[in-house]
Amino acid sequence: MVNKLFFGLALLVCCSISWGKSLPNVVLILVDDMGYGDLGCYNENSKIPTPHIDSLAEEGMRFTDAHSAGSVCHPSRYGLMTGQLPFRINYSVWREQPLIDENRVTVASMLKGEGYRTAMVGKWHLGFKEDGYENRLPGGPVDRGFDTYFGMRASTDIPPYFYIEGDRALVEPYESIDANYSDGWTKIQGAFWREGGIAPNLQLEDVLPRFTDEAVGVIRDHSRLHGDDPLFLYLAYPAPHTPWLPSEEFLGSSGASMYGDFMVMVDHMVGRVMKALEESGMEDDTIVLFSSDNGPVWYPTDVKEFGHDSVEGLSGMKGDAWEGGHRMPFIVRWPGDVKSGSVSDELICFTDFFATMADVIGREPSSDEGPDSISFLPVLKGRTQGDRESLVLESARGLFSVRDGKWKYINGKGSGGFSDGYFKQQKLSNKGPKHQLYNLEEDPGETTNLAAKHPDVVKRLDRELQRVLKQGFYKTDDAAQTMGK
Repeated sequence: MVNKLFFGLALLVCCSISWGKSLPNVVLILVDDMGYGDLGCYNENSKIPTPHIDSLAEEGMRFTDAHSAGSVCHPSRYGLMTGQLPFRINYSVWREQPLIDENRVTVASMLKGEGYRTAMVGKWHLGFKEDGYENRLPGGPVDRGFDTYFGMRASTDIPPYFYIEGDRALVEPYESIDANYSDGWTKIQGAFWREGGIAPNLQLEDVLPRFTDEAVGVIRDHSRLHGDDPLFLYLAYPAPHTPWLPSEEFLGSSGASMYGDFMVMVDHMVGRVMKALEESGMEDDTIVLFSSDNGPVWYPTDVKEFGHDSVEGLSGMKGDAWEGGHRMPFIVRWPGDVKSGSVSDELICFTDFFATMADVIGREPSSDEGPDSISFLPVLKGRTQGDRESLVLESARGLFSVRDGKWKYINGKGSGGFSDGYFKQQKLSNKGPKHQLYNLEEDPGETTNLAAKHPDVVKRLDRELQRVLKQGFYKTDDAAQTMGK
């Protein structure tokens, strides 16, 4: 009887410890249009000092083969929030309607269902049902899993410009602003914004610090009011996307002109967020993830002029099927769980954030939740080999790429994005192969097209592309059986 009682008490204690184990806070920081080579922790020759973001890498894990879900803003963010690759929907309609279906589970709604307080600050760019800015804006963050939201509908160069709180315009954009361009830069660089409506209370140069103020407020209020609940904060900065508007204190702080100065300002804002976590006593119990939504708008002529390579030897830029368009810095800091100063060369994608968070909280997603998502939690915990073996991505202008180990296949000529004109002579030829194939182990800069030398690999990867486009979700199909052969 005593033994049975002892066993029962021991079981109760064990279960109580298991049930009582607190879930970590999660802070996801996504910047906008930053390149793989902008951070010092990825590029020792970077002309942009980024000490606060570099410290995240020193205290956590830095991924060297991480990829956004698309090479421009809205498809990339769709994949991040849903765990589904964006080419499976029509994401071009974001200006008129929400991209995320109301029945689709997002990372936010999943975490909210497990007891998290969920907050978003910053650039949404996944659409609202717009029917006059004096009315409610359905389909945004507060309708897709977030308890609170403060931000903007899109980039700070896409009008109308106004703040949104919850699901309503804070002040309607009934005034107008003229377009602006910067001398010495292309029309989509510099202090560029488009003409359109703007709210009278909004100054474009104030958006970045305002979002930081809001994020810091979320952290401090959570610690004070909801300390017993875990927090998921998604902070989506609209920088260093154009317009490049560094505050006066950051002018001349980099060797990469106004773009670099704006990136220094972003780094400073990340430092403010980390300080808020520390001051609120949340720093050691928080997973901090940092990345960029796609590659930079930084041309070879900019590299030559400033000596700063924003993609660190990769080819291409924002919008492209080449690596510069979608290979992203990706850093995870999780004290006590992720080894400080660690580096992983495992292939991961933004879509994998969904399954990883589900893994962290011990939730098994259903077959239609995060269908293109594969957890990289084992990699964070120290396993040297991840579970993702392949990846299919779409460029801004409709080219598809397929990764399989060292091989990368692109189903057409050129970048499929914004830099075709700059690379045409180097990479395009009417007499050359119709497709592109690169060995990224030997040629990460994608300088030598091997399609003509390896037609068998081209055929196999094109077959894999068609399979994924027709039906194949990574979580539920036999991808592992068809790849690597």
